[in-house]
Amino acid sequence: MAGIPIIDLHCDALWKIWEQKGNLSFTDSEKLDVNRKRLHEGGVKVQSYAIYTPTDLPSDSRFQCALEQIHYFYAEVLDKHPEMKQIRDWSDLDRLQDGEIGALLTLEGVEPIGNDLKKLHILYQLGVRSVGLTWNFANLAADGALEERNGGLTAFGKEIIQFLNERKMLTDVSHLGERSFWETLELAKYPIASHSNARAVCDNPRNLTDEQAKALFAKGANVHVVYCTMFINDTTPTTIDDLLRHIDHFCSLGGVRHIGLGSDFDGITTKVVGLEHAGMSQNLINELLKRYKEEEVRGFAYENFLRNHPV
Repeated sequence: MAGIPIIDLHCDALWKIWEQKGNLSFTDSEKLDVNRKRLHEGGVKVQSYAIYTPTDLPSDSRFQCALEQIHYFYAEVLDKHPEMKQIRDWSDLDRLQDGEIGALLTLEGVEPIGNDLKKLHILYQLGVRSVGLTWNFANLAADGALEERNGGLTAFGKEIIQFLNERKMLTDVSHLGERSFWETLELAKYPIASHSNARAVCDNPRNLTDEQAKALFAKGANVHVVYCTMFINDTTPTTIDDLLRHIDHFCSLGGVRHIGLGSDFDGITTKVVGLEHAGMSQNLINELLKRYKEEEVRGFAYENFLRNHPV
């Protein structure tokens, strides 16, 4: 594994495999931005796999969709590739050997559980260790970043955060509306932004304001920058330098020890030039090394997460 190892906190490979009914090979399918071959080529040491259930699914089908994606996580990612090691306990990160790649399950929006916390407990038992309350819009837990009313958390949303706190699970704020964000930050012991950029650099409601970023840093939480071009800039093509402006900005707010990477590979259609899939991840590292000290780049790539995750 060449270069500096990377922990990537977000990809949608499971959704893409599910969408194709399991007919994509995680081993080397070129239709997957994240596959075994590309993870090794890009020096990705730990990859998070989001469970995302499409908004056009009937609500009573979404838990089944989540379970099917977990099936593909086990059957296609883990079972067929012995070097892929599931991260079920945070200490598992420290036990990864050379040549092994950690695999972390996350939930992108709690829509699959409806109003039933027992379903979240099932997902926890199956290995989910990070949970975002929403995917952009409102659900029974919270209002998302694109919900105009900005209604904040519900009583059920607060109950979910308590559930996550008790199990040392991450509470992901990346898709929350502003009021939901602040109410979550007040309650969550282990907040994180798994794939978010700086609104001051690119004015998109999915990005974090300076006040939000600084509040996360003050709480010891990480912000993982995302490679989705619409959250990077408004012009095309989008370059790695454009992405680095978000890292520069977060550093200017005091976040040098709280920045990470959250590609959103397989969930994005327009790509950063030179960063089109996981196998090209070291291109980003090489550009970072041109303007930051190696110890800082190691922090962005993996050490900040290792330092700041729950213990």
